[in-house]
Amino acid sequence: MDSISNDLIVILQFLLPGFVAAWIFYSLTSYSKPSQFERVIQALIFTLFIQALVSIVEFVLLKIGNHWSIGQWSESSPVIASIIIAIIFGIAFSNFANNDKIHKLLRNKGITRETSFPSEWFGSFLNNVTFVVLHFKDERRLYGWPIEWPSESSSGHFVIADPSWLDEQGQELRITGVNNILVNVQDVKWVEFLEKTWEKENG
Repeated sequence: MDSISNDLIVILQFLLPGFVAAWIFYSLTSYSKPSQFERVIQALIFTLFIQALVSIVEFVLLKIGNHWSIGQWSESSPVIASIIIAIIFGIAFSNFANNDKIHKLLRNKGITRETSFPSEWFGSFLNNVTFVVLHFKDERRLYGWPIEWPSESSSGHFVIADPSWLDEQGQELRITGVNNILVNVQDVKWVEFLEKTWEKENG
């Protein structure tokens, strides 16, 4: 029984950097968290990369230590190094997932047609920074600037700044005394992204 507990602790210590990287990734992106089994698989994949980087860091530091001593590589050093690398790893992957730069490069090379965003919904809001019109299921239309929006189309809320209702002629009916309005995404039928005419006017 003690042997099983010790083995379990060793396995958890081995997977810990991967879990840290995965936790940071899902905390900083809009990707929905997968099942527990998939999380373990992802943690294992992250851990393999992290452990490889730890080995490289250890090799480089020991080589540097032959000429210039900056400290001692002890038994706890790999654990500390793996956690630091896991944090950097998680932040780096979150950045790549949020800015689409790697996938954009791969699309230009014809390797993929996918984006790094979790859905077309999320990518549309991220790439179209402009005023929107929310079309409600009851045929009402709300115009304003989206401060926040749901990560997926099935749940969450919009936060619309400077909201106005639009009448049948498209004229704005200002909602007086309201700075922001919270809208349930389930009440919205579709979203219009308006042309950036305000940029042309300012230019």
